[in-house]
Amino acid sequence: MIKEIALLFLKLGTFAFGGPAAHIAMMEEEVVHKRKWMSSQEFLDMVGATNLIPGPNSTEMAIHCGYHRGGIKGLVTAGVAFIFPAVLITLGLAWIYVEYGNLPAIEPFFWGIKPAVLAIILSAIYRLGKKALKGWKLGLIGTGVLIISLAGVHEVIAILTGGIIGMLCLHLSEKRSMSPLSIFFPLGLWFKSKMIFPVPLLGTSLTAVSTTNVFLVFFKVGLILFGSGYVLVAYLDAELVNRLGWITRQQLLDAIAIGQFTPGPVLSTSTFVGYQIQGFAGALWATVGIFLPSFVFVLILNPFIPKFRQSPLASSFLDAVNISAVAIMVAVVVKMGGDIVVSGKAAVILGLSLLLVFGVKKIGVGWIVVLGSVAGYLFSLL
Repeated sequence: MIKEIALLFLKLGTFAFGGPAAHIAMMEEEVVHKRKWMSSQEFLDMVGATNLIPGPNSTEMAIHCGYHRGGIKGLVTAGVAFIFPAVLITLGLAWIYVEYGNLPAIEPFFWGIKPAVLAIILSAIYRLGKKALKGWKLGLIGTGVLIISLAGVHEVIAILTGGIIGMLCLHLSEKRSMSPLSIFFPLGLWFKSKMIFPVPLLGTSLTAVSTTNVFLVFFKVGLILFGSGYVLVAYLDAELVNRLGWITRQQLLDAIAIGQFTPGPVLSTSTFVGYQIQGFAGALWATVGIFLPSFVFVLILNPFIPKFRQSPLASSFLDAVNISAVAIMVAVVVKMGGDIVVSGKAAVILGLSLLLVFGVKKIGVGWIVVLGSVAGYLFSLL
């Protein structure tokens, strides 16, 4: 069982391009439809819960799936296996960068992956949306979350707003009985997020470069990192460039660029930055520091997810959070689509990928990524 978990998430970590929405879409295809480790509802509940805690969503979903399948050993195995390919590739590129002062021209090989990933995300939205949309009230909540997300409201705030409004509307309309747990669970999550989210990164006395300090700085970022990988840029810029002066802003931007082009979580950027600061040891401890909180959060949260369904009010909250999470995925596609499908070539790759995703039942998402990459490279030669 542990070997099965390791092989699956190594594969996903190798082919997981396109950001958290794409990664979650790939996992949903593999663990729900192909391997049937869990039901669509269980997977959707995990997605909703993951959006309410700090850390990289796709990595935490990998950890959730591993824990669901193989307990604590599965949790560790899935998380490490999913992260490992990105970390290894990033470490190699960091070595090239430090030794030779530049990076290989890898963009042509990844151009076609982006429209292919859009097709993968759309297929997951279709499947998860069918499960999450349990009535017109949830449809209205999802539409509202989509609108405020497109308007620029932070995804965590948008999801919490949808969850709390949905919890009250659904519960009050059905006149369910309330228990103390039902009342305080969702509000407790909201209060926790309000306490964690605004915590500033400034104020620590760490200044000297050491493996311990590198670990502590990245661990602190991992503890309070809500949102996309782009939020990571702001945090690392404030800490490492402005306050500590460990790297330059150009070095940070180069690290972020690598995080965009490599598979797996964008937080593998920490590996690149850690290597810039203190070589291999810095890369190791920066990686451990930024990902460790995710393992802890999932270990604490996962056993409670089924219990949320036993509480009427918490169940309503979770239903609203789930449809809100799907709405956030739709917003991601809208924003990504405007940046990616800017030429006829990209539109052709997107169309072909959609035909494969929806028309060829047995083709794996990894092959969609590979075929998109090949198509993109061939188009770049024209």
